[in-house]
Amino acid sequence: MQIGELMKPIKIHKNMPAVALLSLGYFITVLIGTILLVMPFASKTGSTSFINALLTATSATCVTGLTAFDTFAHFTLFGQIVILCLIQIGGLGFMTVITLFFMIFKQRIGIYNRTVMMQSAGSYSISSVPKLIRRIIIFTLLFEGCGAAILARALWQEYGKRAVYLGIFHSISAYCNAGFDVFGTGSLSAYSSNPTVLLTIMALIVIGGLGFLVWGDMLDCRFRFSKFQLHTKIVLVATLFLIFVPALLFFLFEFTNIGLNSEYAGMAFGDKVLNSLFLSVTPRTAGFYTLDVTKLSPSGQLLTDILMLIGGNSGSTAGGVKVTTMVVVMATLISSARNEEHIVLFKRHIGNKVVRQAVSLMIAYLSIILLATMIIGIYEPFDITHIIFEVISAIGTVGLSMGLTENATIPTKIIITFLMYIGRLGALTLFDLILKDKNNSIIQTPEGKVLVG
Repeated sequence: MQIGELMKPIKIHKNMPAVALLSLGYFITVLIGTILLVMPFASKTGSTSFINALLTATSATCVTGLTAFDTFAHFTLFGQIVILCLIQIGGLGFMTVITLFFMIFKQRIGIYNRTVMMQSAGSYSISSVPKLIRRIIIFTLLFEGCGAAILARALWQEYGKRAVYLGIFHSISAYCNAGFDVFGTGSLSAYSSNPTVLLTIMALIVIGGLGFLVWGDMLDCRFRFSKFQLHTKIVLVATLFLIFVPALLFFLFEFTNIGLNSEYAGMAFGDKVLNSLFLSVTPRTAGFYTLDVTKLSPSGQLLTDILMLIGGNSGSTAGGVKVTTMVVVMATLISSARNEEHIVLFKRHIGNKVVRQAVSLMIAYLSIILLATMIIGIYEPFDITHIIFEVISAIGTVGLSMGLTENATIPTKIIITFLMYIGRLGALTLFDLILKDKNNSIIQTPEGKVLVG
């Protein structure tokens, strides 16, 4: 019997909400990954506790990077490949992988599957799903392949044939915004002065964080900005702003006399510029690092928190509340201050439903962050700034750490695992459970007057 014939009986209950299907899919992926990582031959010590395997599998599937131990030092090649597969599935999206199998074996993609895929990948219409899937696969193979080749060449002299594996692993990890590394030298700290490695990693992070829909729109419009959809314009402009403005601030905070941090004063000017850019790019939401985040100035750490919370773009491999959400929230704030009735961006009106979703999503994320911080504060002796940093890193699926996850108690690891899971589902879960309009009644209740501000 062929594989295609085996897939025919696979049917998904049509009454299952899209978010429930995606939640179940990621849960099953995490569970399978956990079982594989807990096997004796997956670790060099021959032993990985269930909670640490669960944390690692969730971190990989949710493309985060928070772990209880160094990936290279603890896991065997088998364990590392399991992690890499989980990263790729998590980066592409569970429904993307499932839909791809249907397409490979020429199975019909029903309306329900198309609808779920549309919500998962950020497509505008049901009919465009097959085209979107093909583009996702092509873009992924192209960018990850180019990244792997450049990294392998850059690392060849140091690692020889192993550079091929290192190039593939870190290219996938960067493109999927995962932040896992197998150098065993503290992420990319050994390459803080290597422009080829850092620029390649940064490019992959940004490309993966833009989202498949943005790249598709740019391709359709032949890279003419005036023809881009509003979503694409917002993402591109905001992304450029969130790269270069924070990079300038990091340079001022960490590498000049304006800031009080003298930890990196001895670096060459070119390295300061390079690492300022890297500090700006990696919190959204990759998790690689070249400099110890615990040694950043308080201003630098706070700026990192903000970037981790914002994250990448909707329908991308990145996490966070998303760039477009932050833009809409800020535009709402400015419009309210000016007492303007409508929010207009690039000569396009933003609907009230989108505004409500953006504001509600931001409030939901901040509420979860505060609640998780208070609970973790019960179990951990860490400073509140360290706890907040770790919580934002987890729910933003970033992976940067101040050492809390590595030394955390079991209750804290469970909370961090849950935060990463919610962070990967993010908008889908919160939109469905919080923002979905439950009352379709045409009857309007009397308006009440409330003073705010």
